[in-house]
Amino acid sequence: MSEENKSRQLPDAQRMQSAAAPPQQQSESEEHHLGVQAQRDEEIEEIQKRSKHQPPAIQRPPEVPPAPPRRALTIVGIMLLVLLIAGGFTMLSRMSHERALAKETERETVPTVAVINPAAEKPDEDLILPGSLQAYEESPIYARTNGYLVKWYKDIGSRVTKGELLAKIDTPEVDQELNQSRATRQQTVAQMELAKISADRWENLRKTDSVSAQEADQQTSGYKQAQANLAAADANVRRLEQLEGFKEVYAPFTGVLTKRNVDPGALINAGAGAAGRELFDLARVDPLRVYTSVPQAYAPYIKVGAKTFVTLQEFPGQKFAATVARTAEAIDPATRTLLTEVDVPNKDGRLLPGSFGVVHFAVGSNVNKVTVPVNTMLFRAQGAQVAVVGPDNKVQLRAINIGRDYGTTLEILGGLTPSDRIVVNPADSLEDGQPVNVAQPQPNRQPGQTGVSQQKGGAA
Repeated sequence: MSEENKSRQLPDAQRMQSAAAPPQQQSESEEHHLGVQAQRDEEIEEIQKRSKHQPPAIQRPPEVPPAPPRRALTIVGIMLLVLLIAGGFTMLSRMSHERALAKETERETVPTVAVINPAAEKPDEDLILPGSLQAYEESPIYARTNGYLVKWYKDIGSRVTKGELLAKIDTPEVDQELNQSRATRQQTVAQMELAKISADRWENLRKTDSVSAQEADQQTSGYKQAQANLAAADANVRRLEQLEGFKEVYAPFTGVLTKRNVDPGALINAGAGAAGRELFDLARVDPLRVYTSVPQAYAPYIKVGAKTFVTLQEFPGQKFAATVARTAEAIDPATRTLLTEVDVPNKDGRLLPGSFGVVHFAVGSNVNKVTVPVNTMLFRAQGAQVAVVGPDNKVQLRAINIGRDYGTTLEILGGLTPSDRIVVNPADSLEDGQPVNVAQPQPNRQPGQTGVSQQKGGAA
């Protein structure tokens, strides 16, 4: 309730009290009331004065003049450009992070390998290559007629000469066919003789015009057909007589029997097909052929007719004279070697075909050779290989030609150079053209060692 209402209500109450009070008390109360009323009026006037001079509680904002239109467009363009730059920077940063992540992932998937350079070996004048001794001529012998084996006359290891009897075959079916073909020939001969008589007779009758020319020509043609039938019968008889001649098996050349696959009573089928059965295997062992692969670096020094020698492990300290018979006259692109044939005389038969030997070539050149640890080798269907890391850090599976075996290292005669980087302990999953990371070697490492630990059994 306001002071003014209170001041209005208060006199009414006081009047009621003064009406009820005695006259003396009423005068005192009126005086008191007037004093209080005057005091209150002063207070009200003072409050009203203060309220006039007091500033209003809510102030109006200062009036700012509006910006020009060109300046507003410039500010909006700057803000849009800032936003575009910030967005482009964000996108570039995200793409850079994604590219770095992809490269890191790709780098993690590429295997890391340790590499080593082949060690150069002191050159010498002798080129020593492995080779396999083979028979100069070798032929499997098959039957040319069907029948049963009656007897064989030579066994394995027998030395036979050309034309010597090896076995005999019984051919009852061929015998009966030959008898039948001979009887058929006799029939054909009789028919031809009758055709000849008829042709002569009709020719004489034609002279007297007793028969027509057509009938005389038919008889003459019948005689010529009989002659042709006789020629066919003779050819069939000769064929079966030749099959009869195959009942006996002879040696086609001088040599040694290395196989005998039949026994008396065995069924024999002609030919070398699926049903055919090999009777013997004959080999000519004097001289013997030795095939070896000469590395490309030595190829210019291999001359046909040059003298050389062959050594075998079972004949220590012995040298068997040999001669370079021929070469392939072409370098094999897979192995980079020259296929060379060396002939070794074997009159006494001491050397056996199929043996492993070593051929010594006196090349007289300074061709460098290299050695590699044994734990760099890969043995696959293509032969002995090593994994070489190229300048682009990609694997090259390279075929090599192995010389001497030193135990922990191998002599390589072709396929590698001292500058090549070969993988140590290569994984079986390595493929040609596969990218790899090359491990950095440890400082102060010994020659022939890599920057990673070697597997058990590998060369240091």
